[in-house]
Amino acid sequence: MAQIAGISEGRSDYKVRGGKMIRVHVWHRDGKIEKVIFAGDFFMHPEESIEDLENVLVGAELEESEEIINEFFRAVELIGAGPEDFYRALRIAVLGKKS
Repeated sequence: MAQIAGISEGRSDYKVRGGKMIRVHVWHRDGKIEKVIFAGDFFMHPEESIEDLENVLVGAELEESEEIINEFFRAVELIGAGPEDFYRALRIAVLGKKS
């Protein structure tokens, strides 16, 4: 995990049960998400919704991001992964570990 000017950077590759992958690249400062990018081989409809998810997480603390992700996927179709998988992948990227 890199740190520049108070901003920490983290990444994770999270394998979802069933074989799909969620990749996360996140920048955070003082416990808040500055920027996050999700990628992987999951399916989401509409496809451009991934950018909406990334945007709604900006400014959120890790602890509140779980509820934000759960709420977001109530209105977006997700195939090959679940909201909990996105949270776990984000958590690993921020904390640098699975626990």
